[in-house]
Order: sequence, then C-alpha cells, then structure tokens
Amino acid sequence: MSEKMEIQYRVLGAIGTNVYFIVNKETRETILVDPADNAEYIVEQCRMRDYHLVGVLLTHGHFDHIYAIPALKKLVDVPVYAYCDEAKLMEDPWMNRSQAWAESMSVKPDVLLTDNQELQLAGFSIKVLHTPGHTAGSCCYYFEEEKVLISGDTLFCESYGRTDLDTGSYSAILKSLKERLLLLPDDVDVYPGHMDVTTIGHEKKYNPAVAM
Repeated sequence: MSEKMEIQYRVLGAIGTNVYFIVNKETRETILVDPADNAEYIVEQCRMRDYHLVGVLLTHGHFDHIYAIPALKKLVDVPVYAYCDEAKLMEDPWMNRSQAWAESMSVKPDVLLTDNQELQLAGFSIKVLHTPGHTAGSCCYYFEEEKVLISGDTLFCESYGRTDLDTGSYSAILKSLKERLLLLPDDVDVYPGHMDVTTIGHEKKYNPAVAM
C-alpha cells in the first residue's frame, strides 16, 4: 500500500459485510465500497474523520452489499459504480435477495463499468476486473500502484464465494480465481467482502481453488 492510501473498514449488516473506506490521506477524498447497511452511521463516520466521499464502488449486487444505498443517496450526492452485467440483479429484489432477507429494495447504479476499465477516483487509478462466478456481474477493483485488491465475494481468505444463488456459476468462479486473481503478484493485499484480509501469495498456497 502506498503512503497516500489508508483503508478503514466497518463490519455492517445482517451478514457481517466488510464496508471499506479507501482514503487518500493527502486530500481526504474517500471511496466507499459495498455499503451494506446503516447509511446514517456511514455518513457520520465520514463526517467525524473528515472523509470526503467521491464515489461508491460495488463488487456485486446482493442486498448485503448494497442495502444502505437508497438511504445513502438521500444523505449525500455521490455516484454509485457497478459492473454492467450486474444491473439487472441489483434492480430485482428477488435476485438481490432483499425480498427474502429484509425489506424489498432495488438499486440502479449511476455508472456501469466494463472489464479492464481504468477508473480515476480519489487520486487513485483503479482497474476493473470482471470476475463472474459468485454472480454473473461480480467484479473486483485492483489498485495496481498500491498493490491492493478489493475482491468482494469472489475471493476470501482460504476460500471463495458461494455459487448457488441467482446467476452464480461454480465453473465461472474457478476460472475467475485461476485466470484473473491468482495471477496477480504475491504481495498484493486482498480486502474481501467478508472475513479477514489476506494476500495473493497466501491464497496461491492455501486457497482450495488452486487444487481444483
């Protein structure tokens, strides 16, 4: 991680989602990743720490990663980014699982992303990696200069995301892991959607996907 980057996180929502604040320490510009719940708390955390939100990045559209967005958009004017293939799932309460788990909700991203697209946000260059499997439109965000990967529910510490929900695919997630993520340098830090931070090097040794 570069000297200008700071990553803070809070575990929020019904399924314990890691909500990340990626901060440019020089400007205080901040990227919010996967706002799981409690928009008021998220905004208060930004206010207390002088974080200036410039964008919301979504790794995929399940409710436990997007549930705070409707309330958040009422509190702050900030664009929401998501992969283009995930738009339908985010808008459908049955597909995003909010209908089954919580109050029915729908999210329409402001900006739709494509594979290998380079974003410039908060003074960082971010590469969009399409990693289908957990859902068809799952993606990861690679900060190459900082050696940071935001992996959502595609790659976990010594594990990977489930594939039995709408648009999921076991063969696709194994391909995403082997052909996209586990080819990154060993010293890349991985920030997943749930559980502990890991590294690409660690996952190359201990992730069960390697042997499959």
